Amino acid sequence: MSSSPVTASLVLNLALLLASLYALQTFDRVFVSRNDGTLAMLSLPVLMALVFGYFVDSVRAEALGWAGRILGRLQQPHTLLSSLQHATGNAAPGNSDSLRDIAALRAFLGSNAVLALCDAPWLPLYLLVITLMHPLLGLTAACGAALLIALAVLETFSRGHRREAQQHGRATADFAQTPARDAAVIGMGFTTEALGGATRLGALARVSRRVLPIVMLALGAWLVIDARSSPGAMIAATILLARALQPVEQLVSGRKALGEAYAAWTRLGRRSLGDDGSDTALPRSHGRLDLERVVHRAAPGLAPIIRGVSLQVAAGESVGIIGPSAAGKTTLLRLILGILQPCSGAVRLDGADAEQWHRRAGEKHVGYLPQDVELFAGTVAQNIARLEPMDSAAVIEAARLAHAHEMIVQLPCGYDTEIGHGGAVLSAGQRQRIALARALYRNPRLVVLDEPNANLDAEGDLALANTIQALKQRGTTLVIAGHRPSLMAQLDKLALLRDGRLEAFGHNDAVLLSTEAVVTPLRRVPAKLHAMQERFS
Repeated sequence: MSSSPVTASLVLNLALLLASLYALQTFDRVFVSRNDGTLAMLSLPVLMALVFGYFVDSVRAEALGWAGRILGRLQQPHTLLSSLQHATGNAAPGNSDSLRDIAALRAFLGSNAVLALCDAPWLPLYLLVITLMHPLLGLTAACGAALLIALAVLETFSRGHRREAQQHGRATADFAQTPARDAAVIGMGFTTEALGGATRLGALARVSRRVLPIVMLALGAWLVIDARSSPGAMIAATILLARALQPVEQLVSGRKALGEAYAAWTRLGRRSLGDDGSDTALPRSHGRLDLERVVHRAAPGLAPIIRGVSLQVAAGESVGIIGPSAAGKTTLLRLILGILQPCSGAVRLDGADAEQWHRRAGEKHVGYLPQDVELFAGTVAQNIARLEPMDSAAVIEAARLAHAHEMIVQLPCGYDTEIGHGGAVLSAGQRQRIALARALYRNPRLVVLDEPNANLDAEGDLALANTIQALKQRGTTLVIAGHRPSLMAQLDKLALLRDGRLEAFGHNDAVLLSTEAVVTPLRRVPAKLHAMQERFS
């Protein structure tokens, strides 16, 4: 926990301690002297301390809220990726609960339990002040606090014993293979005993919290009668005890939330270690891609979608993936990106497993435009920046590289235009061009595009053609799946995929000759593309 909430808690508790001592001075000095000036002189600093304590408490709440937001900002992108991988069957089952764990931690940071956790360490300070008023009062307060803590521990242990009894009852019933009614009776026998103990301890803890202030007040009154203490000390000690026990009571009542937050933090820690296993960062990618006999099934027992695909793409090369519908083109792209994992074989980027790049900040080295474009509610700039902290220069550079800058500045608020959920205020072509700019954000070395011109008009097609040429000049590795001949003709190589098998792979001319029936229209494309470029130039 950061030092800011702890320091704020110390200042706040000192202010509240001063307020308790105010009661002591009021009873012992003001009531005796009947002096209005004394009352005013005592009240003014206490009121100032309480106002200051209010601001400190506000700062503490803001600090905890800030910590929750930072936690979400740091953990949610990676955890969301893990959850998406789980949805595709490529992550451990525990990853699907990571977002829920983050939400639980953020809720805990905004709860009274975490405030009680900050205030509980100052319990000895309150007990010391009570002891200075009278040792017997301090001893009673210390015994009361110890009793509450012991009852909380016993109640927690009893609840754990009850859960074990329930599990034991179910296991016994399953082992004996008793009828369902008898199994319920066996489980009930173990559970009832444990539940009764937990219930009695809980009732005893609640009664003790009510009785302790009365005991303290009665003891203080006895000391006053016996002339060994003052009425002010009696009242102040009672107030101090209530304040000292408040965080203990909150921790007792919030122990479930505390346990859940600890469990969520532990799970997130295990997931982080399991995902990375090392803090070593991979160097910037060169874009060399190797697929080695890759096989992928949607689920065990089903026929493979990708069947033994092997190909090599040198850094800076551009490859088009072609083939009929349902040939496995999109699945192959997701395997290249590391979103899906092969059942056998390997996908490597610069010799390292593609999934390693995907885990270790691979998004900085890889750009992806999916077939079904999804934009987030927010501004155009936020979507291009992938919801990262804004880098305006990098956003504009990506938009210019995608030849979408002129289109964006014509929007009502330019880059600050709110596009609505899923980009509702934009046309399909505009969404696709903005998503292309997002894929090119921060100059990735490998760019994977799935049907990038599916929703583009003639102007958008020309912009895409210019973008591809610019990426090739930069030495960016391109892998593009598509059907349109105008797109495929611009690439260095073609890979023909049919029924998940790689039937042909090589330079355009060689593939065109070997697959005449499938890609004959590609032969007529260069002339048409040249004519289109002349038209718009």
